[in-house]
Amino acid sequence: MTETWQLTDAGVLRLPSGRRVRGRGLRRPIPDGPEPTYGVYLLGGRPPEVPWESHWLRWPDFRLPADGAEARDVLHAAWARAGDEGERVEIACGGGRGRTGTALACLAVLDGVPAGRAVEFVRRGYDRRAVETPWQRRYVRRFPAA
Repeated sequence: MTETWQLTDAGVLRLPSGRRVRGRGLRRPIPDGPEPTYGVYLLGGRPPEVPWESHWLRWPDFRLPADGAEARDVLHAAWARAGDEGERVEIACGGGRGRTGTALACLAVLDGVPAGRAVEFVRRGYDRRAVETPWQRRYVRRFPAA
C-alpha cells in the first residue's frame, strides 16, 4: 500500500471515509511533497505528460464533462483508488477551482456526503471558490452516489 497524502499537503481534501485526494491547478507549479500515483486531468485538450499513471477526461473550461458516462466511471475509479487501493490520487484542471472542485464534490458524493451539501463540503475543505458555475453545482447535485 502506498503512503497517502498528508492533510498538511497543499490541496489535500479529506473525505468523510478518511480517503484523501489532492486537487490542484495545472497552471501553477506542482506542490512540494510526494508525487501522485494516479492523476485525473480535466481539460478541453490533452494534458501535459506526467511520470505517473493518469487519465485525461475531456472537460472544457467552465463547462461539464464531454462524456457523462466516462466521467462517472473515471471518478468512481479515482475514488476507489484513493481508498481501497490507498493511492495518492490527484484531480486537476487548469486553475484548480471549477472543474477540479466539481470533480472533488462528486467524489464527496461517492463518499457519502449528501449531493446537496457536497459543494459546501469542498468549499470548506479545499477552496472557498471551488465549483464556479451554476451548471457545475447542478451537475454535483445530480451526480449518482452509486
